[in-house]
Amino acid sequence: MEHADVLIVGAGHGGAAAAVALRQQGFEGSIVMVGREKEPPYERPPLSKEYLAREKEFERLYIRPPQFWADKDVALRLGTEVIAVEPMGKVATLTGGDEISYTNLIWAAGGDARRLSCSGADLKGVHSVRTRADVDRMMAEIDAGAKKAVIVGGGYIGLEAAAVLRKLGVEVVLLEMLDRVLARVAGEELSRFYEKEHREHGVDLRLETGVDCIEGDGEKVTGVKLADGSIVAADMVIVGIGIVPSIGPLIVAGASGANGVDVDEYCRTSLDDVYAIGDCAAHANGYADGAVIRLESVQNANDMAKTVAMKIAGDKQPYQSTPWFWSNQYDLKLQTVGLSIGHDDTVLRGNPDDRSFSIIYLKEGRIIALDCVNKVKDYVQGKKLVESQAVIDRDVLADDTLALKEMASA
Repeated sequence: MEHADVLIVGAGHGGAAAAVALRQQGFEGSIVMVGREKEPPYERPPLSKEYLAREKEFERLYIRPPQFWADKDVALRLGTEVIAVEPMGKVATLTGGDEISYTNLIWAAGGDARRLSCSGADLKGVHSVRTRADVDRMMAEIDAGAKKAVIVGGGYIGLEAAAVLRKLGVEVVLLEMLDRVLARVAGEELSRFYEKEHREHGVDLRLETGVDCIEGDGEKVTGVKLADGSIVAADMVIVGIGIVPSIGPLIVAGASGANGVDVDEYCRTSLDDVYAIGDCAAHANGYADGAVIRLESVQNANDMAKTVAMKIAGDKQPYQSTPWFWSNQYDLKLQTVGLSIGHDDTVLRGNPDDRSFSIIYLKEGRIIALDCVNKVKDYVQGKKLVESQAVIDRDVLADDTLALKEMASA
């Protein structure tokens, strides 16, 4: 039986970062990384941005050059996945029946795109944006003449895809069940700004609009039937309604968890010598007042990977990283630091009409997060204010002529 001193399940950002960090920490044991896709680790965020827009070749998305993994003695088992874990014997079973024993296991499997549960969801032309193959299929349909797209979901994936498709000349109807886009991650001011931007770029954006089913000709999608009975014609449908954490084998093996697998401050699961990181790891986060959450971000995956690598290498330091995110839509660069969960007040810096502004989120007077649109200095300088949960007069914060770094040192 093949043995790995560290078995990494998942070849995305978290898995790749864990392997890199282990070697950087001087870990000399054997490392095996198992990945469902056939490609070596690559960046996911550009899939809905530069890759779909054809501004980046796929080879530029590699997290490291393919030869890097062999040079660092990291064995890649690609095109397969772990389907079972036996925690007592420390054995993982792959599709096809191969088994790998391990000393430590790092679960970095991420999640699968959440699918629509209605009829027609399996028709050709219904897409997610999770893998290279997903986007390649979309690009092929556009090349074949697809001109009308319906996007289900007004989160980052849906909005980013809408922006790229409009740039490619595709007609876009975007459907959001809630009363605003980005409702789960941002305040109303930012939502309304992005709604306006997308409409000005020709997106037919419909709020409080549910989907009844996907219609087709028996093989391919032809439209989307809405909850009110009306039908929107479509050559393609893109579903961006979140992910389902890929944790099945760990839960079956006895790991604690529901919406993600539960981990402690060192990213340890309830199973001995089994860690979980990234999108699938549910952890108590200090920037959410200790609430147990999952963070779907490259930052979280990378920083959790470092925490686990250091722990395995003998340097035990808890995960306490500051959350940050970004989104590119049209010529707008949104950068977020902190978590706006539970905010009770906001302060606006700058003018949204100028397409360069920041929104500062407060909770009981404390700064807990910033959303910065084309406002890089605010994003960089605001991080310290979030980390210290600074309390600063609202009028001072709103004064766009004052640098945030001056407030941090005041």
